[in-house]
Amino acid sequence: MPSPSSDIVQLLSAFAIAFTVPTYQRAMTLVYGTILSSGRRTVSSSLRAMGLGESKQYGTYHRVLSRAIWSPWQLSRMLLGLLVESFVPEGAAVVILIDETIEVRKGAKIKNKGWFRDPVRSTIRQVNYVLGLRWIVMALSVSVPWSQRPWALPFLAVPARSPKTAAKLRRRNWTIVQWSCHLIGRVHGWLPDREIVLVGDGSYAAICLVQRCQRLKQPVKFVSRLRLDAQLYAFPGPQPKGKRGPKPKKGERQPKLADRLLDAESDWQTMEVSWYSDGLRTVEYLTGVSLWHRAGQNPVELRWVLLRSPEQLFKPAAFFCSHSSVSPQQIVTWFILRWNIEVTFEDVRAYLGFGSQRHWSDRAIERTSPCLLGLFSLVTLMAHRLHGPNLPRQQASWYRKSDATFSDALAAVRLDLLQIPNYVMSSTSHDHCLFPSHLLRSLVSLVATAA
Repeated sequence: MPSPSSDIVQLLSAFAIAFTVPTYQRAMTLVYGTILSSGRRTVSSSLRAMGLGESKQYGTYHRVLSRAIWSPWQLSRMLLGLLVESFVPEGAAVVILIDETIEVRKGAKIKNKGWFRDPVRSTIRQVNYVLGLRWIVMALSVSVPWSQRPWALPFLAVPARSPKTAAKLRRRNWTIVQWSCHLIGRVHGWLPDREIVLVGDGSYAAICLVQRCQRLKQPVKFVSRLRLDAQLYAFPGPQPKGKRGPKPKKGERQPKLADRLLDAESDWQTMEVSWYSDGLRTVEYLTGVSLWHRAGQNPVELRWVLLRSPEQLFKPAAFFCSHSSVSPQQIVTWFILRWNIEVTFEDVRAYLGFGSQRHWSDRAIERTSPCLLGLFSLVTLMAHRLHGPNLPRQQASWYRKSDATFSDALAAVRLDLLQIPNYVMSSTSHDHCLFPSHLLRSLVSLVATAA
């Protein structure tokens, strides 16, 4: 059975307060087994990876997820605190990315499953739907010392039902915007003294979420896409003296962003931004501070940024920030960070088997998927504690990697768990055999890099 190093034991001991002593010991066994196993991430595969395939107490490990008393919210708070302490400098903004991912699941006993649009297989002309569970995931955007690309480290995930599933179960249906309002309030309570930036795609662009971020004790800066036909208004002028009635909430209607693209008199400016994986790119932009209004809702103040490419390399797009003093370049830079959470979703599926678990009880499902997402962040923390900026990379003479990836971090943690001195070896002479050391190292490396 693997014996983890003191750095990993010390890191994971921070979560011991959330469990009873027996549950914590079994939970750590599942954590190590999930890291070491490949293919499907089930309780059985984790026990086999830990050498417990013949254990008669396998049911106690299943009950860690289905019956044991512990709070995923408490674990999320602890994980976020460790991530901020390890990767976010004091005084720097805490950038949180929010997005959804679909876990394909079938089965009559899975109550919360529903039909959702598959963003991976859908195109502009054809929309594909998939049966499964939809998870709203919050991830911390950080700079890791072994990669030039920022990483998105998940720390919180909640299931969001479809309207049809909620009606079938006779439960109240929360939209992803309503969930976002609730989640950002929780995170703000966990980090009350830190500057928080929330970044989401266009599906989160809602006035109620902007209002929620602006009304918090320490206002959250919310960045998202803005529709080109959004209703923007000027600020209301002073109330005429002697005029009776309520004070107007908005001024005159401003031109739509789509019309500004066609206006030849628009004063376009240029700036350089780090554009996804293409490096620095020169773009043209318009910006302004306006009131965004929709029928039945109070208008909210925001700064909008309208972008276009001089070489027409991408379609014009608009973004906004709920804090009007933020610069246009900073708004675009924050929004581009959102792309990293998509990379995280792909890595969690490829290297941690997200979607391959086979639990069917409600509590186990609600715990297992968030735990796998959180394990991505936990492995990154382990690799950082073990190697710091000198994370070893998987490379050969014909393949040189400039930056380390999650597969390198996972392999580094596995190699620490699989080190030969961590295992008890037999001391009897008849058990000794000659085995080439280079071949043994190759076998261990092969196991460590298995997906």
